[in-house]
Amino acid sequence: MPTHLKEGDPAPGFELESDNAGTFRLEDLRGKYVVLYFYPRDDTPGCTAEACSFRDSNSELKAEGAVVLGVSTDSLRSHEKFRQKHRLPFPLLSDPDHRVAEAYGVYGPKKFMGREFMGVQRATFIIGPDGRLARVWPNVKPAGHAEEVLAWLRSQHRS
Repeated sequence: MPTHLKEGDPAPGFELESDNAGTFRLEDLRGKYVVLYFYPRDDTPGCTAEACSFRDSNSELKAEGAVVLGVSTDSLRSHEKFRQKHRLPFPLLSDPDHRVAEAYGVYGPKKFMGREFMGVQRATFIIGPDGRLARVWPNVKPAGHAEEVLAWLRSQHRS
């Protein structure tokens, strides 16, 4: 299920609760690069690999002027346990009614082990300082993804 959004589109606004930092409003982050990554579930193998990859690259991402935000439909309590267990230095946002995932086109039918269900597709959006989508990665593979995001951000500062 690919996202309907493309680079250059205005990023859909949102207001979501974080497990450790209150409410996040996209408009409050204007002027910064926002790495908004959607993932299916806390503490599952692929999601843990991806989160730890962003954790390990976090200081370099910050040095490029980026704020990392992870989003899933899990509860704030689940996010808090996941973040603490893996020492994640960035907020995890809870989207329990999948409203934001739907706005970004990453919520829909999925298949796993022969079963079909509704869920969040792994995808990453970089929102530019102007509030527009600067880069979109649909169907992300967790391994090496944070490095890919970092390389893209670095390339923006060279152009």
